[in-house]
Amino acid sequence: MIVALSQISPKLSRDNFDLHEEEINKVKDKADVIVFPELSMNGYTLMDSVYEDAFDLEELAKFEAWSQDIDILIGAVTKESHKIYNSALYFSKGKLLSIHHKNNLPNYGMFQEARFFFAGDSIETFQTAFGKTMMVVCEDLWRSSTIDIVSKEKPDVLFVIANSPARDFDDGMLGIEKQWTRILSTTAILSGAHVVFVNRVGFEDGLGFWGGSKVINPSGKIASESALFEKEQQLTTIDRNLSSVQKYLLRTH
Repeated sequence: MIVALSQISPKLSRDNFDLHEEEINKVKDKADVIVFPELSMNGYTLMDSVYEDAFDLEELAKFEAWSQDIDILIGAVTKESHKIYNSALYFSKGKLLSIHHKNNLPNYGMFQEARFFFAGDSIETFQTAFGKTMMVVCEDLWRSSTIDIVSKEKPDVLFVIANSPARDFDDGMLGIEKQWTRILSTTAILSGAHVVFVNRVGFEDGLGFWGGSKVINPSGKIASESALFEKEQQLTTIDRNLSSVQKYLLRTH
C-alpha cells in the first residue's frame, strides 16, 4: 500500500478543486491513496462564511470521478439539512465510501469551531482495499475516549487529518509537534494500526501551520516524516499484510 501525504496550503475559499486535482494527478499512477489535511477544500478560519462556503455532497462529485484511479481522503465543510460539519470524506472506486464528522470541536484560545460547526457523534470503521479503516479529524484524537474506541476496533489503518497551528516553542523545538507525536505513537501502539497523519502548512489570519505530516508504524515509531512549514507531497509504503502476531512483536521489541 503506497500512501501519498499531501501537505498543502489551501486557499481560504471554496476554490481549491484545482489544487487537489493537481496533487492527485502527480501520484495517481504511483500511489494507492492520497490524503489531504483537515478542511483542505476550504481553509481553516472561515468564521461566519462557513455557512455560504459549505459543500453539499453533490458538489464534491469530481472526487468520485477522480477516485477511479486512486483512493482520496479530503477535508471539507459539509452541510446536511441545516447542519454544518467539519468533515473527512473518503472516496474510492467512483463513490463516496465514508464520511466522518469531527466529534470534538475545540472552543478555546485561537480555536472557535464550536461556534460554527455541529459536532459528529460517532467514529466508524469501514472497509477499503487496505483492510479495516478509520479516520478522525484533529482534536478528535486529543480525547482518551477516541483513543479507546480506536484501540478496541484495532483498524489496519487510521487516518488523522489536521489543521494544527504552530505553538509552544521550547529550546528551539516545536512543542506541539512533540505532543502530536506522543499521541499518534500511543494510538498506534494501543491499536496495532498504521497511523497516517497529514497536517497543513501555510499562513492564514495570523496562524502558521507547521506540517510535519508523518506515518507511525504499529510499534509507535515514525516510518516517514514530512518537512516542517513547507509544502510537500511524500510517498510512503505501508505493509498492510502484517499479521496480528507480527504487529504484537513490533510493539514489544
